[in-house]
Amino acid sequence: MTARELLTAARERLRAAPREALGELVELRRILGVARQPRIARRSEAWHLGVLLLTDDAVLATGDIVRARQEARRGYTAESQRRRAELAAAARRGGFAEGEIVHIGWRMLDPDAVDRGEASGPLAPVDGVVSIRWSAAGGFVPLERYLDERIGLLLEPPPGA
Repeated sequence: MTARELLTAARERLRAAPREALGELVELRRILGVARQPRIARRSEAWHLGVLLLTDDAVLATGDIVRARQEARRGYTAESQRRRAELAAAARRGGFAEGEIVHIGWRMLDPDAVDRGEASGPLAPVDGVVSIRWSAAGGFVPLERYLDERIGLLLEPPPGA
């Protein structure tokens, strides 16, 4: 099967599954020289399938994932923690509900390029089989098997998940 056919079949299986928000970080203009805090604007929604985000008409590679929350003063041991807290507060300022999951920094993938024999993000043809690299250190696995596993987890999450 082609990448496009696999993704279309996945969308059909996912129709009743929950989706997560896609957002975009918006840096606001200064007003009278005063900087305004950035916010994350809602752009769309997608099914989260590991390293992929699947929308009704596109496939995306995941970026950062944050949970919207009110800004609070905290001490941080790492700059990365401070940055994630700032992104979570930016999502809340952008109108996301407290605790809502938001994907930012995602990027568009081209399934047609994969069908032509080219790679697109984590998607690539390997020995004539549409495959996906599920982690930076991991190898490629067939996309069909990967989608079956991820859709199964989304439709029937393990207890306690």
